[in-house]
Amino acid sequence: MQEKNYYREAMDRLREMREDSLAESEEKKLILWDALPEIKVIDAELSTTAAKMFEAIMTPGVGVAGVERITESNKVLRAKRDEILLQNGYEKDFSDIKYHCQRCSDSGFVGIDMCSCVKSMIAKARLEDSELGKLCRFQSFENFSFDYYSPGEERENIETVYKKLYEFADGFNSESGDSWLLVGDTGLGKTHLSTAVGARVIERGYDVVYRSIQGLIDDFEQVQFRGESSFVTKKYFECDLLIIDDLGAEMTNSFTISCLYNIINTRMIKGKPTMINTNLGYKEMRQRYEDRITSRLFGEYKPVRFIGKDIRRQRLGGISAKK
Repeated sequence: MQEKNYYREAMDRLREMREDSLAESEEKKLILWDALPEIKVIDAELSTTAAKMFEAIMTPGVGVAGVERITESNKVLRAKRDEILLQNGYEKDFSDIKYHCQRCSDSGFVGIDMCSCVKSMIAKARLEDSELGKLCRFQSFENFSFDYYSPGEERENIETVYKKLYEFADGFNSESGDSWLLVGDTGLGKTHLSTAVGARVIERGYDVVYRSIQGLIDDFEQVQFRGESSFVTKKYFECDLLIIDDLGAEMTNSFTISCLYNIINTRMIKGKPTMINTNLGYKEMRQRYEDRITSRLFGEYKPVRFIGKDIRRQRLGGISAKK
């Protein structure tokens, strides 16, 4: 199954918003022209500016001086227009086009660069369709609770972890190369905080892919063995932040190890941040994966250790560590 064309959908949506803004502006102009005929006369005069400028530039002996005269005349007309509007209870920008994005005027580009509004729309659409989209409805920095960690070492550790990951997400840089390895037993908050990181980074306009290790391997198997387009796996190499959840839960073989190494190594070379959650410790990881993977994860990634008691079990038992 081919991935949706999020870029095309974002540009189509932006075009619709631009057309709506233009239509609203035209409707408001008609309101003004009906109520204030003098505004219609001024707008008609201002609408000839481009033609007058071109004529001035092309006429020998007129040139810059002619353009300056037209510009000054327009300033006078605009000032008169503003005065009439204010005297009659209208805002000066009543009929101006209200673009949703002031940076690109809803065109999708600033110069030759894609505008951040398009990137944000693509990221949010991908979020809604992803595993992360389902998770972040319930897991965020705001609703993370420290109550399930015992006062002392557990509480101090999780507070430090929370602070590090929050600062990483809040100041995210897609070219920093900062990658994280979240290590700890099941139910200690790794998925919750990595979800919170992903959601916060998306809010800042970056492209995040969140995938369980098994889901990721399934995608590579579709390309390798079922003839799917490589577009299915391209996102893992190119997204601003890749979050892989539950490393170690997959069936490990030469194919899965090759896929994992390819992702880790390629993203490291490109300087793209990655976050990996795992229940495996260093010794277990060395037994399961090749040294070239283990050495990169424990040598190049920033390790974060989660300690405590399984939060899910605490919730089922109706208890917390709060005192």
